[in-house]
Amino acid sequence: MPFYLLILVALVQGITEFLPVSSSGHLILISELSSAPDQGQAIDVAVHIGTLFAVVIFFWRDVAMGLAGIPRMLTGRIDTAGSKLAFLLMIATIPAIAFGLVLKLTGLSDAMRSMTVIGWTMLLFGLLLWWADQRGTIEKTEADWTTRDAIKMGLWQAVALIPGTSRSGICITAGRMLGYSRQDSAKLAMLMSIPTIVASGVLLGVEVIATADAQVARDGAVAAVMSFVAALFALSIMMRLLRSISFTPYVIYRVALGIVLLVVAYSA
Repeated sequence: MPFYLLILVALVQGITEFLPVSSSGHLILISELSSAPDQGQAIDVAVHIGTLFAVVIFFWRDVAMGLAGIPRMLTGRIDTAGSKLAFLLMIATIPAIAFGLVLKLTGLSDAMRSMTVIGWTMLLFGLLLWWADQRGTIEKTEADWTTRDAIKMGLWQAVALIPGTSRSGICITAGRMLGYSRQDSAKLAMLMSIPTIVASGVLLGVEVIATADAQVARDGAVAAVMSFVAALFALSIMMRLLRSISFTPYVIYRVALGIVLLVVAYSA
């Protein structure tokens, strides 16, 4: 893969992974709107590893608490903050794994990688985010996260497997609908990304290991580092801005991009 394209993919993935604008949609658009080849599964795994480290470092206290609670959770003792967090994250991840397997086995995951699908999901789910953000009340904090809410947010997260939806965006939308603040909705969405990224990375990684070579390994290392830096920067900026602004700027971007993509798709 050309070095400039490698950097572009890493930066796009890193910047858009945690913003409510769909990283997968943007990555597909790189190849759709140019003559650039698809980056391949090895680079997909690498950039996801980079973004995984970014969210783990940013929320390291919560991650450490959740990891410490796993042994108690595995023995059925959901009686500490850590074991509760680990349990709820596991519950929230199951729908995405199940839906992802269905899409992969049926071939629908490849069929949906089109500019038309991305245009509609960018537009419609962007408007849904705006509606939820404007109408949402603040009745709960992250400490009030329940099994029922984790299931609901997990089901919404599964929908994000449709390109252009945005995993973080749809989880934030669900959080605002359920009565969480903008910051708490975003934080829960980011924590939910950790097991989801790990699951997708393992799934893709198994297929990549058998075919990887030295050049692929070097490209992957560069992509991982660049996506890590970009993701950590984007995540820091978004969480800071949520103290004073709404999600409207992201919605405007999504709607504008969605309209442009639909115009291009239907006029082709």
